[in-house]
Amino acid sequence: MSATAELGAAVLGCGSIGPLHAEALAGVEGAHLVAVADTRPERAHSLAGRYGVTACSNVDELLALPEVDLVCVCTPSGTHGELGNQVARAGKHVVLEKPVDVSLEAADGVIAACAAEGVVLSVISQHRFDAGVIALKEALRRGDLGPVVLAEARAWWYRAQSYYDSDIWRGTAALDGGALMNQGVHLVDLLIHLLGPVSSVYARGKTAAHKMECEDLALVSIEFESGVLGNLCVTTASYPGAPETLAVTGSSATVVLEAGSVLSWQTDESSSYDLDPGPRGAGPSAASAAAGSRNLAVTAHRAQLQDVVDAIREGRPPTVTGADGRKALELVRAAYDSFCSGQPVRIGLEKAAG
Repeated sequence: MSATAELGAAVLGCGSIGPLHAEALAGVEGAHLVAVADTRPERAHSLAGRYGVTACSNVDELLALPEVDLVCVCTPSGTHGELGNQVARAGKHVVLEKPVDVSLEAADGVIAACAAEGVVLSVISQHRFDAGVIALKEALRRGDLGPVVLAEARAWWYRAQSYYDSDIWRGTAALDGGALMNQGVHLVDLLIHLLGPVSSVYARGKTAAHKMECEDLALVSIEFESGVLGNLCVTTASYPGAPETLAVTGSSATVVLEAGSVLSWQTDESSSYDLDPGPRGAGPSAASAAAGSRNLAVTAHRAQLQDVVDAIREGRPPTVTGADGRKALELVRAAYDSFCSGQPVRIGLEKAAG
């Protein structure tokens, strides 16, 4: 594709997160929204009317539009792989909302399909673009924290029972997953992004406060290949919900992020490291989905979609690839296996490419 050509983008799925993608695309350079689709026609027409674009009633109708170059798949998680395959086979680039899917088989299938068709695949992990995460990643790259020993991530979020009752697929194993798969996957991705591959997990989960098939509370102990240990706590049963936090501590510094921004950055005064943590409290997300996705700011999604569009136009991989999405899913699936067995589970040595 020419570096000057503008991409026609579409949103598949106009429910809770689809409108956020449409809003994000409205501010992306080099692309513009041309169509939306949903199996509920009223939702498609409502979103299409907001932006003056074409409304479609199904994926086939959407993919038949020649002006569509890129599709954001914003449907239930368990449909991402199948629909992503369909989009790739139509020769369109693919952005999947998190997670990549709920099964590794589906993830591997869509990664392979996009590679075979020569189209770009990215999985939404928008918090990698938050200012605090970028500053911490760079500090870790430089070794500014000294030897890292521990990481802790926490999402004490809240979802009312009405959230799970709003659609029959919510909280199900086949199409959604629970707090770890749906909400916690953000923190899973950030931990891997910051600290590298994982060797094993030991996890416990339960349905503590909701009527649903999957867990609304998960505790995961993580061992990274580097030897760093990590703890992850995720729930959707903590009223009224609090911004997510992520802390990394080493021999020379401890950094705590809250909702993507730097909350604290403490440095050993005797250290020779010159740390520049960047702005505090002003990360791009500037909001947490602690009490619901409606509270998400559009900025971080827009930053990732801008990267995807730039990658397509420049002929390079996006910052977040399909393989990155698979790594996060692999950890979640290993945690689910640990829930069932009550034993630690090793992460597979073979990594998917893509």
